[in-house]
Parts: sequence; C-alpha cells; structure tokens
Amino acid sequence: MVAGFHLVWTAYGYWLPNDPRGSWSQEIRVERIADLGEIHYGRKVVQPSAKETREFHEKAHEVLSHPYLELTEVEIALVAESFAQVVQEKKYTCYACAIMPDHMHLVIRKHRDSAEMMLDSLQDASRNKLIAAEKRAPTHPVWGGKGYKVFLYTKEDFVGRIRYVQRNPEKAGRPRQHWPFVKKYDGWMPGYWKEKKPS
Repeated sequence: MVAGFHLVWTAYGYWLPNDPRGSWSQEIRVERIADLGEIHYGRKVVQPSAKETREFHEKAHEVLSHPYLELTEVEIALVAESFAQVVQEKKYTCYACAIMPDHMHLVIRKHRDSAEMMLDSLQDASRNKLIAAEKRAPTHPVWGGKGYKVFLYTKEDFVGRIRYVQRNPEKAGRPRQHWPFVKKYDGWMPGYWKEKKPS
C-alpha cells in the first residue's frame, strides 16, 4: 500500500520529452522539438556527458516558443511561500522540499488528495504567486508539465527520498534548504501498514 509520494517537476523548457537523459514522456507534440532527437522512455542507464546535455539544451532553447527562465532567489522564496500556503490549507504533511532554479522536489505523506491533485495544487499556487508578483507574464509557461510521482511504501523509502531531496541543493553547489512547512520525519507509517507488516 502506498504511504507517500516523492513529487517532482521542472521549470518550463528544462526537461523536454526527448531529453538525452531520458524522460517519462511518451510523445512529442511540437514538431520543431521532435527534430532535436528521439524519445527514450525512462532514465537512461548510461547517462550522456554534461557536454552532450548542455548542447541539447542550447539547441532546445532556440526553438522553444517562450524563453527559458530559471527561478531567481527572490522567486524561489515566492514559490516557498505558495507551498507553505498549500500545505497549511490542504493539511498536507511535507517531510522534504527542494526548490531549485529549474526543478522541484517534495516528499509528502499519503493524503485524501491524490498525488496528481497535490501536483496540481502546488503548481497552480506557485504559478499564480509568480504572476501576481509580476515575475512571470500570464502568457509565459512556468512549469514544464504535470510532473511525476514516485510511490513510497516503507520507512526506508521515506528516509531514502528525504535524504535525496535534502542533498539536492548541495549537489548543485547551493546551501541546504530549510523551509518552515517541512516537518521532520518521525517514522510515521499508515495504521494498516503496521497491522499487516509481518513480525
């Protein structure tokens, strides 16, 4: 049984369907993007070099309909404010969050809302926050798609994903992030999991 989710999504233009690293997309809807390469569903076992990935992104940004914009520090803070509001209003329990200039990570425990509903709520609120602050034009896409989810089933899943998200900024040479809406993981698991887990 699912106990939680690792939610991930990217900024507009950051991870296209035919990204050389692989993607979770199964189709390309824009012809000029299709010319950049073929789709590989899922992350590739052998990852491309940094040079190859960089060259792909440079070509991709030339054909995108809108400019590729990373989040500034001010914009990251605005996104964090929007996440805090959603977590409070929806009563989500968030155990980890990394707001990067080009992608997001959140670890959230199971809720009455589905993972898809959580993604929609978080993306909508953050997009609206950036537009209201005049950091994005209403016609400019903020996010690169609906995002994806990783199901968490065990305490080990939670601990591993939380550690990964916490370290994500550091791997990019940024300081570790601390957000007030993030709760320390205390080993929580659903009651049915405790009842059914073999002794």
